[in-house]
Amino acid sequence: MSEKMRSLYLTTPEPHSGKSLISLGILEMVSRTTQRIGVFTPIIDPGARGERDKKIDLLLEHFNLNIPYEDTYAFTLEEANRLLARQEDDTLLNHTIQKYRALEDRCDFILCLGTEYSQDMALFESNLDAEMARNLDCPVLILTNARGISLDSLVANIHNAVGIYHAKGCPIVGVIVNRIPPDEMPRVQREIATSFKGHEMVFSLIPNDELLGSPTIREVAEQLGAKVLYGEDKLDRLAYRYMVIAMQMQNYLARLKPHALLVTPGDRGEVILSALQAHQSTKYPPLAGLVLATGEQPAPTVRQILDGLPSVLPILSVETETFETVTRLNAVRSYITPDNPAKIETGKKLFEKHVNMEAVFERFGRVQSRGVPPKRFLYNLVQWAKADKKRIVLPESTDPRILRAAEALLERDIVDITLLGDSREIESLINQMGLSIDLKRVSVIDPVASPNFERYAQVLYELRKHKGMTPELARETMHDISYFGTMMVYHGHADGMVSGAVHTTAHTIRPAFQIIKTRPGVGIVSSVFFMCLEDRVLIYGDCAVVPKPTAEELSEIAVTSAETAKAFGIFPRVALLSYSSGTSGSGEEVERVRQATEMARKKRPDLLIEGPIQYDAAVDEKVGKAKMPGSKVAGQATVLIFPDLNTGNNTYKAVQRETGAIAIGPVLQGLNKPVNDLSRGCTVEDIINTVAITAVQAQHP
Repeated sequence: MSEKMRSLYLTTPEPHSGKSLISLGILEMVSRTTQRIGVFTPIIDPGARGERDKKIDLLLEHFNLNIPYEDTYAFTLEEANRLLARQEDDTLLNHTIQKYRALEDRCDFILCLGTEYSQDMALFESNLDAEMARNLDCPVLILTNARGISLDSLVANIHNAVGIYHAKGCPIVGVIVNRIPPDEMPRVQREIATSFKGHEMVFSLIPNDELLGSPTIREVAEQLGAKVLYGEDKLDRLAYRYMVIAMQMQNYLARLKPHALLVTPGDRGEVILSALQAHQSTKYPPLAGLVLATGEQPAPTVRQILDGLPSVLPILSVETETFETVTRLNAVRSYITPDNPAKIETGKKLFEKHVNMEAVFERFGRVQSRGVPPKRFLYNLVQWAKADKKRIVLPESTDPRILRAAEALLERDIVDITLLGDSREIESLINQMGLSIDLKRVSVIDPVASPNFERYAQVLYELRKHKGMTPELARETMHDISYFGTMMVYHGHADGMVSGAVHTTAHTIRPAFQIIKTRPGVGIVSSVFFMCLEDRVLIYGDCAVVPKPTAEELSEIAVTSAETAKAFGIFPRVALLSYSSGTSGSGEEVERVRQATEMARKKRPDLLIEGPIQYDAAVDEKVGKAKMPGSKVAGQATVLIFPDLNTGNNTYKAVQRETGAIAIGPVLQGLNKPVNDLSRGCTVEDIINTVAITAVQAQHP
């Protein structure tokens, strides 16, 4: 094996082993080193309906891979079987190699996914997979499934798989045993260590996870061919378990389990209505939904009640009898899909905790990059936030994106969270969305009912009475979640605030200007965007707050942005931008930038600051050397300061749209304590990144 790992062949000796989970984990780790990653599988099975491969789609979308779906595979299963039946093995292999090499030219690393196994073809497909891995020159990672089999069978399966790949001359870098019952982990670990003593392979063991193995109601409906009677908008809820309801209401209610999918004949109206009522009650666990068996529909009187309810759990109807329905439910497969961030985050966390890919890289070679990708910055960002956990208040707790982000932040243990609002309303929304947020880990504060309300109002009055604030107006203002959240940060009851998913920028940041105010020695609040390009991360300032800064203000923005860069591990080389470089141009706008540059250098002679300079001269090494020879910033700038808001805002949006860069921000700088604004079009990932940035800012008061 060379020092550079270019590919990995992930193979499974049996079906349903968790290939999506492992694929996500591998590519997440690799993407911290290189942005140029690819995914490939020799053979896909589109099934009778010609569906796209769910694992390929997950990886393409989640990692934003610019690879056409058709380039990620060589053959469909039907095409491959036809060639094998005609004994055209060479054609199969040659075309697979051709497709793989074409993708290899565009990538630093390719994850190859082996064939999806059918039980009756396992040995044949294992040999075919081994032949593929050998011809593609890929080291092999074996993934096996421990659920539902004896320990002896598990060890035998691993020995068989290892033997097949060794016989073909394929290097095996490791074995991952997935879905181990948690209480069996120590015994499996001892047996693996004994049975494979002396092997160079890296072994990793992953416990079974209830959430990852639970299908969504949508998956249940699709795989059962069910009709959706109610709850079409709640089909992403997870069914952790199935319960057949044959008892009377007073008996079955006491046996309800969290996130259970209830199975009952369709004519049991009392079960349907009592289950919905129990789901709404705080005294019973939240449910996933109901499956009505036997083809019977609820009686018209029951449907009349259901039709009049504002919100109803998913209710499915199937034609099969109850016993057959349960049998089919037990065969339903669960997938990790791009629209299920909870499963994605859980999978990543499990992988990072239990899979020793570092040992694989140390022993068999690391993936090398042609540049510093944004994934590394984002990974570091999360690690910094986790190293010294802060409490972040999220005022907009009824926005679904905020709650999904909160779920991911808690799952990854990045920050502690405070949500503002009525606890019962928030809990109800969490249950309706099917989120796995443990409210014991979250502080929920209703501003009006808070014991700090009167104190906060009094402090606001004292801070703003010179501007005409009265005690009555202060109390009224403190009902506003942005003011209440900001006052929490002011008093140290939270370390930072993130808002703006629902409210305007002005609504979010005005309280910060009035209450938290600027740090000593800083005269202006400004903002930056972290621009995660393909090969590096740049800082753009100011693109969101100050419309047309004076020379003095521009110099402050430059210095403050340099400090922000340092806080986030980016060495600051500051370029103050203009339409000319050095002394080549003149005019009022150029002079303002020139003056700002001189002021910034006087304030901070320790920083590398250049200006005025054009954008191309700031970031392109060849242009920088030609236009400003000898400059320590030209061609290497990491912090770019725009002369006005019009230029900065348009530039960051143009770069973001045209290059696919990830733009994180605006991140406010210059405040005594961190408050950050979200775009009203923000995604869940935007919220997670902004919260992590706010937490890191709170670590650098």
